[in-house]
Amino acid sequence: MKIRTLIVDDESLARDRLRQLLQNEPEIEIIGEYADGREAVTAIQKTPPDLLFLDIQMPELDGFGVLEALGAGPMPVIVFVTAFDRFAVKAFEVHAVDYLLKPFDRERFQKALGRAIEQVRNRDAAVQQRQSAVLAELPPSKITDRLAVKSGGHVVWVKLEEIDWIGSADNYAELHVGAKSHLLRETLGALETRLPPEKFVRISRSAIVNAQRIKELHRLFYGGCELVLHDGTRLTLSRRYRDKLQQLGVK
Repeated sequence: MKIRTLIVDDESLARDRLRQLLQNEPEIEIIGEYADGREAVTAIQKTPPDLLFLDIQMPELDGFGVLEALGAGPMPVIVFVTAFDRFAVKAFEVHAVDYLLKPFDRERFQKALGRAIEQVRNRDAAVQQRQSAVLAELPPSKITDRLAVKSGGHVVWVKLEEIDWIGSADNYAELHVGAKSHLLRETLGALETRLPPEKFVRISRSAIVNAQRIKELHRLFYGGCELVLHDGTRLTLSRRYRDKLQQLGVK
């Protein structure tokens, strides 16, 4: 049985290079190439590959965003393709997950491919654990303009500008978008570090608000504030977060 392989890289020359190197490998079947992280997520969910060559630095949705969108289920064996910093490369090496540091030559590619094929053929939980360990050590990726939310077996893309506010729901973040809401498997604290601070403000332990959605602000007698959003939603900015008033442009 051939190893179903997917190439994801926004650079056409990089995809061409990988394709040329893989085409003559008898064990490899290339099932797709994608320059866009969002399209890659859809393709992976529809037809899961055994092996994934994944670029880290891509616009819109980067390599880490792709993995986040796929969630905690079984992952293909991943060979990261990167021009990332030394810290990231060290993390890959420590956890024995392979990578290709651009620009790479045929010899380095063959070494990475050989290890990847071996991992596919002898797949076990240890491979998944090593890949998860790498992701845990790397700096969290910043969100560009949208979030990927799993819903009913598929992915929904939610634009940041459309989010009114975000609430905490145990280990989930609940995105409130007009009359709809979406659950994102991420804590509010973790999500806060990835959101643009000039647009989203943490106002309490359980809420983050889109500053552009605030219509009114009322000071409360005990030192907090009540925020009224354009849709009528009322949220409390607690005393603990009073320093956020300056971030909201209020003195």
